[in-house]
Amino acid sequence: MPKDLSPPGLTVPALTGAARPGLCTDCGVSRMGDGRACGRACQFIQPDYEGLEARVHGRVADPAAGEEAFFGVTQRMIRARLTPPADGAQWTGITTALAARLLQQGAVDAVLAVRPHPDDRWRPEPVIVTDPAALAQCRGMRMGYAPTLAALEPAAVAGHRRIAVIGIPCQVYALRALEQELGFEQILVIGTPCSDNTTTENFHEFLALLDDRPDTISYLEFRADYRVELRFDDGRPTRTVPFLKLPISKLRADFFPMTCKTCVDYTNRLSDITVGYMGGDGDQWVIARNARGAGMLAAIEDQLRVVPLTDKGKRGGAVKGFLANTERAAGGLPLRSMPDWARPIVSFLQPRIGPRGLEFARARVEMKAIETILHLRRAHPARIKNMVPAHVWRVAARYGLVPSEQETREDAQTVKTTVKKP
Repeated sequence: MPKDLSPPGLTVPALTGAARPGLCTDCGVSRMGDGRACGRACQFIQPDYEGLEARVHGRVADPAAGEEAFFGVTQRMIRARLTPPADGAQWTGITTALAARLLQQGAVDAVLAVRPHPDDRWRPEPVIVTDPAALAQCRGMRMGYAPTLAALEPAAVAGHRRIAVIGIPCQVYALRALEQELGFEQILVIGTPCSDNTTTENFHEFLALLDDRPDTISYLEFRADYRVELRFDDGRPTRTVPFLKLPISKLRADFFPMTCKTCVDYTNRLSDITVGYMGGDGDQWVIARNARGAGMLAAIEDQLRVVPLTDKGKRGGAVKGFLANTERAAGGLPLRSMPDWARPIVSFLQPRIGPRGLEFARARVEMKAIETILHLRRAHPARIKNMVPAHVWRVAARYGLVPSEQETREDAQTVKTTVKKP
């Protein structure tokens, strides 16, 4: 195994197959030396997004400023693709290209990321990368809990003072909450959006429902055209499955952990730069949030093909339908299945008249806000007051979900009077 991917001192305890108890995504903080750090760092206890935004970005997101109500502090937003696309990338490879350029320029000593576990291509394994070429092994999607932040202490022991971290929102929140305690000279954060994670074992169950040879699936992506793309390593051609034909109703009720059902940050608001697909309409969607993020983007701009952002369709109907279905699910009722005769019709219409580009991204952010509130009201009502920040209430209020007096904390008190319904 390449030394730069597994330096001495990187000892992350093996994950168990079962989901961790409570609202925990195993970001890695609990595996660090300070046993009380979780209480200070976890976004599932009492997140302070506005406080951390002000420290990280120099200001808080302005709900009246363009898209910031949905996507967080934004200095620059583009739709782009790496040219040529990187081999083995989930999309085109912008995320690892950013990290590689930081190492090449000497801006950082090491990058904390994940690679495929040697025993399971879908299981994430935290690594410390010091060779830009080795980041090729970190390309692609992993599914499962990844205690990436457990690599912070080994990175410090190895003498790395300036690091970059590639992480999902719950990891990035914890990192930002502890950042000033960690002792690094600089931490640059490349964030990816995240909506629904599950255990690697659960993900294998999902793959088995999609194909009769699940072990041959080498790539899976939820695309912006309302289809899932599957690639195989046994010579079969690429296959796509419309979202409406996915076997979601066959999944166990606890397939998605409560942590993901109650996530309060889809778009990685505390990263320096966010790289995803939601607003990309078939390309990648990049948000530079501050000067550090803008600098990272500028460093690879010669490798990018940038095209105009798109904004198509209307999200209201789709989000209202999601709200109705989630209310049933949160109440313990089975999801309504669409009649088989209607699926081909709706599958044909969705990519043509459904929300696309930025409207698709807004829809997903609203859906996550709705899901968070409804599931917390059912499973952890006492946590809502402290756990749901104002930016979540603002987007959910468009659909009639506003905090009660018992659910309101100071930073959410203006939500009821400042948001119009669609």
